Amino acid sequence: MKLSAARALVTGGASGLGEGTVRMIAAAGGKATIIDLASSKGAELAKELGTNVTFAPCDVTNTKDVEQAVAAAVRAMGGINLNVNCAGISPAQRMVGRDGKLFDLDLFRKTIEINLIGAFDVIRQAAGAMAKNEPGDSGERGVIINVSSVAAIEGQKGQAAYTASKGGLLALTLMLARDLADVGVRVNNICPGVMDTPMLAGVDEKRREGIINLNVFPKRLGTPADFAQLVRFLAENEMMNGEVVRLDAAVRL
Repeated sequence: MKLSAARALVTGGASGLGEGTVRMIAAAGGKATIIDLASSKGAELAKELGTNVTFAPCDVTNTKDVEQAVAAAVRAMGGINLNVNCAGISPAQRMVGRDGKLFDLDLFRKTIEINLIGAFDVIRQAAGAMAKNEPGDSGERGVIINVSSVAAIEGQKGQAAYTASKGGLLALTLMLARDLADVGVRVNNICPGVMDTPMLAGVDEKRREGIINLNVFPKRLGTPADFAQLVRFLAENEMMNGEVVRLDAAVRL
């Protein structure tokens, strides 16, 4: 798939990795629909990027919202052939805190609902829309790229909910690629390392430097542009299917 022909549905598209992806697609001449909360800057970003970019407010934990957002994307772009799932949260809490408090089960449920179940709902509905596309020369009708994390492979202290949710997305990669092969849809997964996104915004400078030093090379944080470049490669190279790709400067947590 050439990005100039993309009709992309991007969750979490109003900020961070999702925003970087939307900007890349727009710059390549493709179309994109930003899926994000109504309180996000999605409408503002769509206005900035022009008529090829639209905004569909959506809470991915609400299946009616997802259904309406996918339908709005199909209307706006004439279909969907690329889905990039960046929406997610990253709460931190120990299983047993220093005060003896146990991990908040509601927080665990919320993280799974957003990062895993919400993503799965978008995937299934986007795949349903892709299945209606006319196939290309190779039979391809669409590409799905999910965003997991190196934490899914090397979970750290305090990341039980995040690790479980991202681990679920990672585990689905090959299964989804096999399941959707009959309708001509490829599925890949990106595991970013430490990225310079709003999730890291509250970290003080000393801790930020410590995090950067975990990277083997280069000694810097990953950027939304780095991420978007990998999205483009996975979308455009037809032999990339069922793959989990780390984007992490060789960090091992």
